[in-house]
Amino acid sequence: MTTGKGSTRYMTATPVEKRSTTAKNMEAKKQKTEERKYSPKASAFVAEEMKEMKQGKLKSGSSGKTVRNPKQAIAIGLSEARRSGARVPKNPRKAA
Repeated sequence: MTTGKGSTRYMTATPVEKRSTTAKNMEAKKQKTEERKYSPKASAFVAEEMKEMKQGKLKSGSSGKTVRNPKQAIAIGLSEARRSGARVPKNPRKAA
């Protein structure tokens, strides 16, 4: 079979074209992931709470029990960062 000028049967994108669109997509994805979601101030709050948890000094809010779960310590740190005005994304559980 011949592929003439008007034939579109076997016309496909060349590897160079595919590579360029893939590279563009990867570049856009990289820029999106490089954007900082949490401010350095928020990271400092979380680090402080983690340190307290590891020392056994971190207490939960209403019950006053010792926090042993790292996820809970992170949540406490982010909550305090939000209260202080640091840039932190909204809590997904409260947003829903």
